[in-house]
Amino acid sequence: MTNETFAKDIDQGLRAPFKHISSKYFYDDIGSVIFQDIMKMPEYYPTPCEFEILSVHREDIIQKLDFHEPFNIIEFGAGDGMKTRQLLKKLIEKKVDFTYVPIDISQKAIDELEANMISHLPGLKIKSLVGNYFSMVEELAMFKKPGLFLFLGSNIGNYTDPEANELLGQFNSHMRKGDKLLIGFDLQKNPATIRNAYDDSQGITKAFNMNLLQRINRELGGNFKKEFFDFYSHYNPVNGEVRSYLVSLKQQDVHLNATDKCYSFRQNELIWTELSKKYTFSEIEMLAKVSGFRLIENFMDCKHYFTDSLWVKD
Repeated sequence: MTNETFAKDIDQGLRAPFKHISSKYFYDDIGSVIFQDIMKMPEYYPTPCEFEILSVHREDIIQKLDFHEPFNIIEFGAGDGMKTRQLLKKLIEKKVDFTYVPIDISQKAIDELEANMISHLPGLKIKSLVGNYFSMVEELAMFKKPGLFLFLGSNIGNYTDPEANELLGQFNSHMRKGDKLLIGFDLQKNPATIRNAYDDSQGITKAFNMNLLQRINRELGGNFKKEFFDFYSHYNPVNGEVRSYLVSLKQQDVHLNATDKCYSFRQNELIWTELSKKYTFSEIEMLAKVSGFRLIENFMDCKHYFTDSLWVKD
């Protein structure tokens, strides 16, 4: 992703009637490190829940793949790959012929992932790609082998319903008949459990959001002062949406060298930074159907907080 694209998106977001910054910009090298800290927080249940699913249900998942020839495992937004390693380890133990293709927007994250994977799974065949899924999905269409696509960690929850339909439709259009998609969904549950996961007492999630402003300063020559902004997160249990914001604590103007523009903020004005939707099973089934997939099975943790849902393109 070029600085030109970054600058254009930030300019559009800060000039909008309701200011917003895409959550995809969280994950520069510093943001990716902070997110690793978020995943280690005791309040942040999605990571241990999905780790449990991929550890406990990996035999069932492998059986349901039903591939009878060498295949690729293509992971969008691979992160540190710790959860995925549970599945890959079992495949290697069973002497299954596959190639792991992790994709991440951060080169640093990919370098660390490769080193980590190879140290734990020395026999792993790995072919990494750096970029976002939108730019990589067409390149992946050139792969001639069957594919298991992984979209884990409830990443789909960061998209509005129309965006989720479009993204999954793009995935589907570049997949072959019989290819599978294993996709993570955070399920609706006690609202207090969700609230605590997205507004932790240690302030790690706040730092994750504040890094957006610091990234704009670093890469686009901005003069945001983080002491003039605060963080706010809200969960709506009716529609299942967590929405996170940065709040301007005073009336202020911020200048960006990359756009050579000033952006005005009212006191208490919001910048919307993240959507994280929590799903019901009926919503998951409908999303699969609308985007051209058939749902095979939902694999869940023991608390039923989370599901990795296996879909097939018929």
